[in-house]
Amino acid sequence: MMKKINWLFLVAGTFIMIYIMAITGSTLKTAATPHGILDLELAYNSSKAQTILNAWTPINEHGTNNIKAAIKNTWLDFIFLFFYSLFLFYSCKTIAESYTGFISSLGKLLAMGALNAGMLDIAENAGMLFTLHGFTSNGISIFTAICSVIKWVLALSALAYLLLTGPLALLKKIKKG
Repeated sequence: MMKKINWLFLVAGTFIMIYIMAITGSTLKTAATPHGILDLELAYNSSKAQTILNAWTPINEHGTNNIKAAIKNTWLDFIFLFFYSLFLFYSCKTIAESYTGFISSLGKLLAMGALNAGMLDIAENAGMLFTLHGFTSNGISIFTAICSVIKWVLALSALAYLLLTGPLALLKKIKKG
């Protein structure tokens, strides 16, 4: 029972943080940054990062300072990464226990990958905070982008595993139960 409550807490936290971050990051979508904060995550050199900062520097028509909004959104991501990485970890690990062989091994590997995605998200956030505070460099930009790409691959792989194998594992559990 406690395991289910913890899992529900992680699910709720994940979805609440997705909503909060969508709201706080909504003004970051501009003509120059159509993907919002994701554009900064993937800015792989200082020129691209500076273009994004320039697009966000003027206070927009709604009176929002987008640099401050991006900093707030990045700090909120530290809460979000706690929820999503643990949610994906426990989900993949639990599903893996329903299987044997390759599907089980893959689930355990992707569960660890989800935790690593969270760690990479911490490093990515640090890089973005340096950039958002005016410390732009090719080194920081490429570091941030590499962390982001690997994080996305790991997190989306875990999510795909959950979506593809989870329903069958749940069905197996219902039939046993």
